[in-house]
Amino acid sequence: MPLVFAGVCSHAPGITGRAHLADAAIRDEFYSHYHRLRGALEASRPDALVVVGAEHFANFFFDNMPAYCIGMADFYEGPIEDEEWLGIQRRRIPGAPDLSKRLIARVMDDCDVAYAQEWKFDHGISVPLHFLTPRYDLPVVPVNINCQEPPLTPLHRTWAFGKALRKACDAAPERIALIGTGGISHWPCTPDSGTVNEAFDRDFLDKFVNNRKDDLLAYTDEEVYREAGHGGFEIRTFIAIAAATEGATGELWFYAPIPIFAVGCTVATMGVQ
Repeated sequence: MPLVFAGVCSHAPGITGRAHLADAAIRDEFYSHYHRLRGALEASRPDALVVVGAEHFANFFFDNMPAYCIGMADFYEGPIEDEEWLGIQRRRIPGAPDLSKRLIARVMDDCDVAYAQEWKFDHGISVPLHFLTPRYDLPVVPVNINCQEPPLTPLHRTWAFGKALRKACDAAPERIALIGTGGISHWPCTPDSGTVNEAFDRDFLDKFVNNRKDDLLAYTDEEVYREAGHGGFEIRTFIAIAAATEGATGELWFYAPIPIFAVGCTVATMGVQ
């Protein structure tokens, strides 16, 4: 069955953990669009949610850092971070192991991908799920793209992976929703944390919602690092969603730099023609 929904959103830990410190008006507007995204997701009546994210050394480290990994567990636990610090209660999230295995097998027709039967969710997935599946009753298939540590997967390979993932989703009989989650410009865990390059972010988002492949793939890691920080490498998660919806365009519902959240905060949808 063809993919039924696609969108992207931000996942920084400050979004939930430092909510009380943010300007209430801009925070509430951001939250309202996150809830709007949940409504659109629920309206698509998905049987499962595939989340393409970037984890932060919670499961993968220098001894084993796959470029791409898909979870195939019966269930997942998260957040791995302190509950009070993140503002999200730890819980068990249902997986979709049979679907995961079929997606992995189909993706492997076109791209190499690792898989994992154990996975602890960090804020990269826990924050989006907190807003999008607050009842935690929708089975989740986590997908990780290494955005943490060079050597990083080239952007054209990210595009190929996104297309392979879409092909796999369309081949499944389940109704599948696809969410990409990451940051755009941000400098986490550095003295520059809280810095946001709004000009870079808005330019990238214009390319994203208009699904301009050549422009999206023209970024170099050197440029991204200089203009968007090492957190900017997470553009790969958005690019994978653009690839999965190639030929369609999207709509930017919300963007604002929120320094206390330490990231340019985004909510957007993409067509799934």
